[in-house]
Amino acid sequence: MPKAAAKAIREKANFKVERIHEIEAEVRHDVIAFTTSVAEFVGPESRWFHYGLTSNDVVDTAQALLIAQASRIIAADLQKLAEVLKRRAWEFKDTPMVGRTHGIHAEPITFGFKLANWYSEVQREHCAIRRRCGNMRVGKLSGAVGTLAHLAPEHEEKICARLGLRLRR
Repeated sequence: MPKAAAKAIREKANFKVERIHEIEAEVRHDVIAFTTSVAEFVGPESRWFHYGLTSNDVVDTAQALLIAQASRIIAADLQKLAEVLKRRAWEFKDTPMVGRTHGIHAEPITFGFKLANWYSEVQREHCAIRRRCGNMRVGKLSGAVGTLAHLAPEHEEKICARLGLRLRR
């Protein structure tokens, strides 16, 4: 991308959601609608805005960034929940309650024991969601058929690294 085009895109790029909806109603393609809206602000240099990329490169990589962002929030909330469950499990370690199995009364347990089980489940899920979401934090900017015809592999690697994503290969 020419430096002048990069500068123009950085300085002028913008969009209007209403305009994107208008364009999408006509062309029936969300990414084309978005890039066309941006192009209306940028001008001729906008030809470099989506150059060499397929819409899946853009959408999949953007979704990976959203997954990364959302998983951090979910993981933090699960950690907070686990801390509360652990604290309350100790608080109610001696509070008796009816145990249940198959929907009927069973041996007595404590409410603390019940909370400790929930704590354990939340801890497992916390680890699992971090692992699953980590597997989805991947990017791809290799073009419509994945040949990197418009972008050198080292650029794809550098961009994905900057975004905090692994390469999808």
